[in-house]
Amino acid sequence: MSQIVKLDLQDEGTLSDLWSLQHKAYRLEAELIGFNSIPPLLETRDTLRNCGEDFYGCLSEDGELSGAVATEAERPETLTITRMMVSPDHFRRGIAGRLLEHVFALYPDKERFIVSTGKKNAPAVSLYRKHGFVPITSSEVAPGVELIEFNRSGKR
Repeated sequence: MSQIVKLDLQDEGTLSDLWSLQHKAYRLEAELIGFNSIPPLLETRDTLRNCGEDFYGCLSEDGELSGAVATEAERPETLTITRMMVSPDHFRRGIAGRLLEHVFALYPDKERFIVSTGKKNAPAVSLYRKHGFVPITSSEVAPGVELIEFNRSGKR
């Protein structure tokens, strides 16, 4: 059984695994939404290490990083899920859902959770809706590229 742990980005091995996972996952999203300038694809290992977000990773039995989620508390009552990534080798195994549930359990006092994804990223849109997120706003971030913000109430 895999486990979810907080990731230490000061550890070079962990950082390298996360950076590689991020590039695999976000390259696929870039293809889905037709936009190659997704911010995580432009990051270096150093900018990832110093981004200030909290990362939680799903480790398989053999210690491989199969998925990760990042969070940032921009306001005391709100938590933003800033990144969600699953290795293509581990798609359709419930990893993203487990990562979301882990975040909800870690932050039971938050009044609201926020997440954004590309409108054309059907798997992500479906995941967030399944876990109680509702679309709040959408905006065009580049010609033909629409980003949807979803909210979910906390303290359930």
